[in-house]
Amino acid sequence: MDSNNKKEESKNQSFLDKIKEHTPEELELLGTFVRLGVVIWSGFIITLNYVELPMIKKGQSGGDITFVASVFTGALATFGLTTSNSKNGNGNGNGKPDSTKKKEE
Repeated sequence: MDSNNKKEESKNQSFLDKIKEHTPEELELLGTFVRLGVVIWSGFIITLNYVELPMIKKGQSGGDITFVASVFTGALATFGLTTSNSKNGNGNGNGKPDSTKKKEE
């Protein structure tokens, strides 16, 4: 009889109530796997744009990958990784010291 009551209770629970039954560690692990899946998916789509496969023609992949690239960058950022070059504080944007500038002493 107890198992029948549990089945009826689980049918009457909302989606949010079912989520609240899980521990924060389980939800964090699920979130990590979802983010990892997004990184893998978007990386695969970006790779398809640059690699030519016999079954997939070049124009078939959709063309502009700006959205997928932004999703990829955002998903990587949630793991603490960045894909852009950071400025070194010298203003030239390539991360290297500007050799044309004279040093002030």
